[in-house]
Amino acid sequence: MKFSFTGKNLVVSQDMKDKTEKKIGRLERLFPDDTEVFVTFSVVKAENKVEVSIPLNKRLLRAEVAANDMSAAVDGAVDVLEKQMVKYKKRLKDKSRRDSAFKDEFKMFTLPGDGIIEDEVDAKDDTIKIERKKHFPLKPMDPEEAVMSMEMLGHNFYVFRNSGTDEINVVYKRNQGAYGIIDPNDPVDDD
Repeated sequence: MKFSFTGKNLVVSQDMKDKTEKKIGRLERLFPDDTEVFVTFSVVKAENKVEVSIPLNKRLLRAEVAANDMSAAVDGAVDVLEKQMVKYKKRLKDKSRRDSAFKDEFKMFTLPGDGIIEDEVDAKDDTIKIERKKHFPLKPMDPEEAVMSMEMLGHNFYVFRNSGTDEINVVYKRNQGAYGIIDPNDPVDDD
């Protein structure tokens, strides 16, 4: 695994880098040798936060954990990533998913420049302020794959291009734990 460390509001010591590599190294059996791992350490007030991102082909594994101790935050992030990997590898073994484009996700990886690009945006209107703008490629996938991507990112919604209709859709997590889809061209609204 190849590691890239970043510190926000702190300088990351070599000792912390070594400990983090060792802890995340537990997951090495789940990934090929050339896997890239991006780790960001930050301190806000008394809270230590660790963000771990692992870009995959068409997907991004991500864990964000805050704790009183930086070492505990790293442990928590490793646990989250491990649960995600086990969960999605089990889904790939499911008979109904065998022909899915998601099947080879854990073999192929993208370069860091191919993923999400974030830009700061200054809004001119004081009432509505856009703080950040994200650009990302919309790859065709079915709604089930979009839900898996959303869960891996830890978000409540996910924008994707529906492979069946070639339209832009949004999947989202509902309050009851179920999922919904927004399709601008579908006249049926069963909310």
